Amino acid sequence: MKPESPKRLVVAITGASGAIYGIRALQLLRERGGVETHLVLSPSGARTIIAETDFTPDAVRALAHHVHNPKDIGASVSSGSFVTEGMLVAPCSIKTLSGIAHCYNDELVVRAADVCLKERRRVVLLLRETPLHAGHVELMAQATRNGAILMPPVPAFYHRPTSILEIVDQTVARALDLFGLDLPTTKRWNGKGVD
Repeated sequence: MKPESPKRLVVAITGASGAIYGIRALQLLRERGGVETHLVLSPSGARTIIAETDFTPDAVRALAHHVHNPKDIGASVSSGSFVTEGMLVAPCSIKTLSGIAHCYNDELVVRAADVCLKERRRVVLLLRETPLHAGHVELMAQATRNGAILMPPVPAFYHRPTSILEIVDQTVARALDLFGLDLPTTKRWNGKGVD
C-alpha cells in the first residue's frame, strides 16, 4: 500500500498589485506546517514584489517548498496526476484571469490553474483590479463557470484590524479556509464579535 500523499497547494503570484497576499500565504503555510507549497512566480509578479515590498524575489522563492519556472509547462503542477489541494493565485492579474477564463495555457500559472479546474480542485483567485469594466466582469463570470472561486481581497473590519498586516492576514486566512486549511490566527465572527 502506498503512503498517503502530502497535502500540496500551488501558490501563484502574478503581476497585479498586492504581492503581499501571496507572500503572506507562503509564510503562514510554513508556520502552520502540514502543507507542501509549490510556487509559480511570474516575471511580472517578481517585478511587483520589488516595487511593493522589502522582499526580493529570491527571498519569496525561499518561502516555498518547491519553485517552478513560469515558462515550464511540463512541470509537475501541469499534470492532473500530480495531486494537490488546488491553487491560490494571490494576487491575480486581469491577464491571468483572462487566461484562466479562456483556458489559454501558454505558461505555467494558467496551465496549473486549468489542470486544477479540470480535476475539480479548488482554484481561488484574489483578483486585484478596480474599478472594473464589463470585460472584466465577463471574465470573472466565465472563470466562475469554469469552476474558479473569485475572491477579490476586499478587507474585512469585523475583527477590528489595527494594521495593514492584520487586514492582509485575515484575507489570506479566509482564502486558505476555502481549501480546508485552517490557521489558528483566523478571526471568526460568532454573531456578537470575533473568537
